[in-house]
Amino acid sequence: MTDKILVVDDDQGIQFFLGEALTKKGYQVDSATSAEAAISKIKQDAFSLILLDVRLPGMSGIDAIRKIHELEPRAPIIVMTAYGSKDLAVRAVQEGAYDFLTKPIKLDEFIIILKRALEKRRLLIEVSRLEDKIKKKYKFENIVGSSGCMQEVFAMVDKVAETDSSVIIYGESGTGKELIAQALHAHSGRREKSFVKLNCVAIPEGLLESELFGHEKGSFTGAVSQKIGKFELANGGTIFLDEIGDMTLATQAKILRVLQEREFERVGGTKTVRVDVRIITATNKDLQKAVEEEKFREDLYFRLNVVPIYLPPLRERKEDIPPLVEHFLKEARERVKKHMRSVSSDALDMLIEYNWPGNVRELENCIERAAVIASGDLITKECLPIYITSSSEKPEFVSKGSLDEALASEEKKLILDALRQTGGVQAKAAKLLGITERSLWHRIKKGDCTMTTSSMVKTYIPSKYAYENLLEKDTAGKILFLLDKLRCVCIYS
Repeated sequence: MTDKILVVDDDQGIQFFLGEALTKKGYQVDSATSAEAAISKIKQDAFSLILLDVRLPGMSGIDAIRKIHELEPRAPIIVMTAYGSKDLAVRAVQEGAYDFLTKPIKLDEFIIILKRALEKRRLLIEVSRLEDKIKKKYKFENIVGSSGCMQEVFAMVDKVAETDSSVIIYGESGTGKELIAQALHAHSGRREKSFVKLNCVAIPEGLLESELFGHEKGSFTGAVSQKIGKFELANGGTIFLDEIGDMTLATQAKILRVLQEREFERVGGTKTVRVDVRIITATNKDLQKAVEEEKFREDLYFRLNVVPIYLPPLRERKEDIPPLVEHFLKEARERVKKHMRSVSSDALDMLIEYNWPGNVRELENCIERAAVIASGDLITKECLPIYITSSSEKPEFVSKGSLDEALASEEKKLILDALRQTGGVQAKAAKLLGITERSLWHRIKKGDCTMTTSSMVKTYIPSKYAYENLLEKDTAGKILFLLDKLRCVCIYS
């Protein structure tokens, strides 16, 4: 779109000269002989840039700058002044003018300043567009939830986002705690600064302190250079510590000091580093219970628990499942490069009935998987994992005393199906089932999840040659060795 420029000068000769020059350069030009006339035009039309004589009859150029900025805050103003009035021009720049030109105007100099001013305007518009995009992204459009409990969460985020109060987000794994933390940051006064996140259980305990506070060169084996920690990286912004309930008491004490004094030392260092950081934490544990059991510091608990936000599990807001399915289906279309129209009604009923131990994350994974394997443009129940379709089937009446056996049988089916889907990777299967890797291992041992050798090989060894070769030799030890290498967990009877 062609930039439109307003020339404001009571000298018609200047108006004509600048109008001709700008028109030849491809700009649209309008003119006014007073500040009042210019303001009237700005109210009625949009201008990319204003050329303003600093000395005008009636309202002064300085007063006009203030008024124009109210009406067109992103339109740069270039003031024009006669030789000897530079002090007035400098004052105009202090009031918000982009630059000034001294009369008689040198055309080459004028065009250079003009292009720079317009480029600055374009950058401001782009920054504003990106800010709006970020706000839209974190103004809950990507946190789908029309249920009453989610609306309460959104209302709480709106209330506390602009404050610097510590927030702790409670919720099961996969409920979207990080998205809420990002929304809090995006709507805070710190949104121009960094949002730094750290999953406390993803870092080995011996390295967590270094990750949080940084370290000096030579402070420990492997510290070949200085490292800046997450708290320093987040200075001025927000740090999000996920799974805070899994920290050791020693690390908790250091976090408490940062909260109280806003300072710390890097590992191996003596220089005190001061930071201004908002702390948002999250956990899937009962911290109150952890305090009672002396596994979590009470003083740190009260420091972090200023504003608690509780994210409900998906099973408690099943009315959100249909819009979530539509949201994830839209995202899946882009990722899998397939035009997926919708989900069949019977498949949707099964998705609603399922309990979702892995919450929203599990639902997202399920929809993408279904989109990948769907043969047409419709996700049917055949595209869903067996643990979802089987859970929707009405169980037959079990005789007295057989409930434990029936539950164990169903659990075994779910575990084996999860292992098939994840290529036998125990960590991924545990995540899909919404349990820890250790819990999965114990359940497998307890349930004696047995599969035939050939079916395990077929499932987990993609190479046809390797499969046939193993069957010919029928060497159980080699098969088990390969399965172990693939981290496939299977117990043979």
